[in-house]
Amino acid sequence: MPRICELTGKGRQVGHNVSHANNKTKRVFLPNLQDVTLMSDALGRSVRLRVSMNGLRSVEHVGGLDNWLVKTSDEKLSLRARRLKREIAKKSAETAEG
Repeated sequence: MPRICELTGKGRQVGHNVSHANNKTKRVFLPNLQDVTLMSDALGRSVRLRVSMNGLRSVEHVGGLDNWLVKTSDEKLSLRARRLKREIAKKSAETAEG
């Protein structure tokens, strides 16, 4: 399973460990990923996603999972999140019609 946030696209970063003698060795910075269950208001069900804590704060700030998916571009989202976005758009189109 890749270590990438499904909502923000945030992944690992590469940098250096720097010793007191200024020796540099490669290291990896991993995002703080957690398995989270988020509620979709439009679909009326909960969804399990692997999300960074920074992404979770952003979702709560925007006003929920549905609002986040509508406002976020598809390039950042995972395949599961893009499918979820399509489902939400379809549901909202159905409710707008009648």
